[in-house]
Amino acid sequence: MILGGNPAEKKAERKAVPTYAELAQQHLDYAKTYQRSYDTTEMYVRRHILPRWGKTYVSDITQSDVATWLADKGKENLAPATLEKIRILLNRSFELALRWNTPGVLKNPVKGIPRKPINNARDRYLTTAEVKRLQAAVEESRNPQLKFIIGLLLLTGARVSELLNAEWKNINLERRVWLIPTSKTGKPRHVPLSQPAIDLIGLVLRFKDCPYLLPNPETLKPFVTIKHAWQTARDAAKLPGLRIHDLRHSAASFMINAGIDLFAVGRVLGHADHKSTMRYSHLANDTLLAAVEAGAAKAGW
Repeated sequence: MILGGNPAEKKAERKAVPTYAELAQQHLDYAKTYQRSYDTTEMYVRRHILPRWGKTYVSDITQSDVATWLADKGKENLAPATLEKIRILLNRSFELALRWNTPGVLKNPVKGIPRKPINNARDRYLTTAEVKRLQAAVEESRNPQLKFIIGLLLLTGARVSELLNAEWKNINLERRVWLIPTSKTGKPRHVPLSQPAIDLIGLVLRFKDCPYLLPNPETLKPFVTIKHAWQTARDAAKLPGLRIHDLRHSAASFMINAGIDLFAVGRVLGHADHKSTMRYSHLANDTLLAAVEAGAAKAGW
């Protein structure tokens, strides 16, 4: 018996160990089978992870090296959510490698690295006057679908990805409801449609043999992005810095200030738990103030 093991076997074992680039390709091939946001995943892996780890054998990637790399990435002026997405994707690669018994992967080098807390909460809600300015701006947009997209986001509180992928078969105007088959929580949900929302849908042009509610008129497929059209309209409306996701927050604020309770608003928005809805609790102050005023007047103190 040769002390230290068989060199030929060790060489063969080493040769079986893939580089991260090879593991990443397996990860992406798997993600493509089920992810609706595959293009985003591919972009993050290609742009951020592969340049550092692509040529490295997976057995040589250590926790300390990953921690140092993530710390350095944090100095690149990336958004906290972007940095967290990068960490999650690298972690996912190694979780899959362990599941697939990939040679050279005995543990996940990302596991155990503390994640930085992310505070994405921000208070930006449109006023009625701002909505009017935005409405006028989207009417002038070169994208003929933008006025419907922005209007329905404000009237339903839906996520932009949910609306861009909406299909006519899931819109029931008679029952006044929109079925979202797969939401962010992974479960289907029903979004009630107000009369203004129904009226707006009634103006949408239907394309022959196209299942989508608001497709790109040129491709008859869901828009990949509406970033340019959105920013142009936002700037024309003199609403600098307004994010399209703020329309969802604004929809919540309008419902709450109309006297709708937080539980109902959470159901409309499709929140998985009450904590997500509680971020809007301070908006209910006007409604609560009206309640105590009414109670005080009744008491006659």
